[in-house]
Amino acid sequence: MAANLPSAMDIDETAIDEGLYSRQLYVLGHEAMKRMAASNILIVGVQGLGVEIAKNVCLAGVKSVTIFDPEPVKIQDLSTQFFLREEDIGKSRAAVTVPRLAELNAYVPVRDLGGQPGQEITVDMIQGFQVVVLCGVPIAKQLEINDWTHKNGVHFIAAETRGLFGSAFNDFGPKFTCVDPTGEQPLTGMIVSVEKDKEGLVTTLDETRHGLQDGDFVTFSEVQGMEELNGCEPRKVTVKGPYTFTIGDTSNFGDYKTGGIFTQVKMPKILEFKSLRESLKSPEYFITDFAKWERPATLHAGFQALSEFRVQNGRLPRPRNAEDAAQILALAKKLEQEVDEKVITELAYQASGDVSPIIAVMGGFVAQEVLKACSAKFHPMVQHMYFDSLESLPATAPTEADCQPIGSRYDGQVAVFGKVFQDKIANFREFLVGSGAIGCEMLKNWSMMGLGAGPRGIIHVTDLDTIEKSNLNRQFLFRAKDLGKFKAEVAAAAVAAMNPDLKGHILSKQEPVGPDTENVYGDEFFDGIDGVTNALDNVKARQYMDQRCVFYLKPLLESGTLGTKGNTQVIVPHLTESYSSSQDPPEKETPSCTVKNFPNAIQHTIEWSRQEFDNLFVKPAQSVNSYLSEPNYLESTLKYSGQQKEQLEQLVSFLVTNKPLTFEECIVWARLQFEEKFNHNIRQLLYSLPKDAVTSTGQPFWSGPKRAPDPLNFDSNDPQHLAFIIAAANLHAYNYGLRGETDPAIFKKVADSVVVPEFTPKSGVKVQINDNDPAPEGGNTDSGDASELVKKLPAPSSLAGYRLSPVEFEKDDDTNHHIDFITAASNLRAMNYHIQIADRHTTKQIAGKIIPAIATTTSLVVGLVCLELYKLIDGKDKLEDYKNGFVNLALPFFGFSEPIAAKKNKYGSTEWTLWDRFEFKGDPTLKEVIDWFKKELNLEVGMVSQGVSMLWSSFIGKKKSDERLPMRFSKLVEHVSKKPIPPHVKHLIVEVMVSDENDEDVEVPFIVVRI
Repeated sequence: MAANLPSAMDIDETAIDEGLYSRQLYVLGHEAMKRMAASNILIVGVQGLGVEIAKNVCLAGVKSVTIFDPEPVKIQDLSTQFFLREEDIGKSRAAVTVPRLAELNAYVPVRDLGGQPGQEITVDMIQGFQVVVLCGVPIAKQLEINDWTHKNGVHFIAAETRGLFGSAFNDFGPKFTCVDPTGEQPLTGMIVSVEKDKEGLVTTLDETRHGLQDGDFVTFSEVQGMEELNGCEPRKVTVKGPYTFTIGDTSNFGDYKTGGIFTQVKMPKILEFKSLRESLKSPEYFITDFAKWERPATLHAGFQALSEFRVQNGRLPRPRNAEDAAQILALAKKLEQEVDEKVITELAYQASGDVSPIIAVMGGFVAQEVLKACSAKFHPMVQHMYFDSLESLPATAPTEADCQPIGSRYDGQVAVFGKVFQDKIANFREFLVGSGAIGCEMLKNWSMMGLGAGPRGIIHVTDLDTIEKSNLNRQFLFRAKDLGKFKAEVAAAAVAAMNPDLKGHILSKQEPVGPDTENVYGDEFFDGIDGVTNALDNVKARQYMDQRCVFYLKPLLESGTLGTKGNTQVIVPHLTESYSSSQDPPEKETPSCTVKNFPNAIQHTIEWSRQEFDNLFVKPAQSVNSYLSEPNYLESTLKYSGQQKEQLEQLVSFLVTNKPLTFEECIVWARLQFEEKFNHNIRQLLYSLPKDAVTSTGQPFWSGPKRAPDPLNFDSNDPQHLAFIIAAANLHAYNYGLRGETDPAIFKKVADSVVVPEFTPKSGVKVQINDNDPAPEGGNTDSGDASELVKKLPAPSSLAGYRLSPVEFEKDDDTNHHIDFITAASNLRAMNYHIQIADRHTTKQIAGKIIPAIATTTSLVVGLVCLELYKLIDGKDKLEDYKNGFVNLALPFFGFSEPIAAKKNKYGSTEWTLWDRFEFKGDPTLKEVIDWFKKELNLEVGMVSQGVSMLWSSFIGKKKSDERLPMRFSKLVEHVSKKPIPPHVKHLIVEVMVSDENDEDVEVPFIVVRI
């Protein structure tokens, strides 16, 4: 274990509150969370960067956060320190920050180390902490503190931001153990052979690539014949191909027969860190931008020169002052002859400034390094990191006079961008879609930047969701007192409190974006904004906003996170492709016959149990309600379903034969369901396909991915068996409005008394082997059988007002038995098929399709988005001015690329992109539009459509054509669609198919008809 890390066993399990940390647990896991919950963190300096780091580690759930910063609050601190208010000016920074930071997480105590203004941190003050973080501290003091931490097994990080520049240094000691360098799920797969020789070549099933790399380690289970491999010490892999790898000498082992699963083993990695004193002389750089390969060496000298300048002059260089910049350049050249003079000069110009987006990037990154230090999870950064976003400066550089402080809360930003550009930021008008994790961070940064706070500025924010407990771990504008309130409303109020200039300039909405709200977000709304930022968690809404931005020619900033991974994309009208121009490949679906009959992985059994949840507690109740409320339900529905017998039997069961009157009857029903699902159905499958069955080629049928199951015999003392009965009985009771029960003794007593009818497998039952095979004949039955079943049903009129309650799946309520049922059912099926069972936490993530999330990634990604926002405000118009970003904090990795240019199409000699369109004003007639294409472009229109309506085509016949050609577009659309155009609609988007003089089809932009 890493130095000074307690073992996971020493930590009180209750310190991790699963409701609060649910998304983060999927990123870090319980062991890492426990180690974090035993780590005390000290952060020195809580101006912008220090408080961003403190916020993120506090949300993550460390044992305690202590801060040291006795300096008085100054007006320019309000540029980036989001916990400070104007009334705090003159008070101790730390003293003011502590109570506001402590609000973020009730499980993390926050304290102030105290001290007097001008007092520096000393070695005596840092003892008792597992991680020490110095922010903006001179290098001489960093060296003094690090000399002690390096010798005493305390993890050390130093970081600072200067304008659009950032720097960080890590020293986790001479021997740091990283338990899991990547955080990725261990790879696993089925094997079909292992050769018995010096190499030990393993061949895997050719359905999926093994995904291993040279140097990975694997172990084995379920191997028949070469049993020595089962549970062996991890063996090192050499990859030979996508389906083969070697594991070393197997020549003394038994002969391989069949079966086997390989599982990748995460091996700890031991890292040796140099002290800062040693590292300054021979630095190792972590590259943040491969297009700036030479930049780290320049900035390594530059930041040291800056520190030396502070020592010599007792201050930072003045904003954009040539004399101070020349002095810093001379100091840098003493350290490194070959420096980029422009970069050093710019560093000197900006050094007294502070901008929120750079602080978000560096604060997110450094906070994750703190968590790595105390959890030993993910690979630490080695060892110096330099970051800059000089591209974010305005095209017209500000003057020295323009950058002087004016006694404003924005002085930190003005020192970098100048007052003229600050006015542009203040008068920008932006629309934020979503105010969850990304949205909260975005609004915080915008409030610090002063975005929309000017006389013409505005921020619109919309989100239809309300605040839940699990949001509090990473949506930092929300507090426990806000639970149940609308996210957009609370977020808007929170940032207006951070920066009172936003009062009256930030408007919250609850209407979601979509076709149904185009009366809210229509022409007038989009005319009143300059751009859109998405903070969404689903692709459909992103694509819709992308389409709106393309139509209204508005720039769009797009981003997303998945655990430690994040990405950003900037979409600029007439310049880049749009979000929808490229799409992720679709998720690979599990074949339905695998889920139904041949599972071989826990994901398959979880998917099966999720389907069973609907089949038992949702669909039957819906069918009963439809039967009782819809006239002719039996005739209309059953006629077309092809499953008459099953549906009728289900109605009879739920309304007559198995309709419970007491909760005990629900337990009996659950016990019989257990028997059917995990015993009878398995016995039937093995009767149809015995364990010794062979394929048409004579090979064993149950081999490779097909695992032969075994039926389960109910045992009320088995916790998995009883968990199924408890959850199923409670959900069945919910359907009928009966009160549930949780006392295990009652369930055991009733379940053990149930007499289970004798089961005999049926002959002639066909099993679907592959999805391509015809499905076995279902429950079609003759009309005689159907009429007998119908006779058993009570007449709907006899049950007037009676309804069942279908269960609405909700993953986040731990008291509703939903995830309990899915976990128990999935694990019992896994036991049928000898698959490793999963805990409730893992099952919940897979069944609930939960996206893992952590505050650090969100913070960093939003910082990158805001650096692009500066460029949009400046109106930059070259592709190379912008950057799309990709990060993975676990590795760590940063990657940037130029956005992809909008694809060019052509008609005649005219080039066009998705951003182009033809506009017709004044509600023209159809004929006028067709004639315009012929006269102006020499193109023949063959078809005209709007939405799903075909308005006209060259083959519709003379009578219809003569009728439609003279019609104005608005009337034509109403005529064809047989619906009036809503009053808020001011334009129609029309598409045409056209051909040239050679009768070749030609692609042209869409048409906008203003009505």
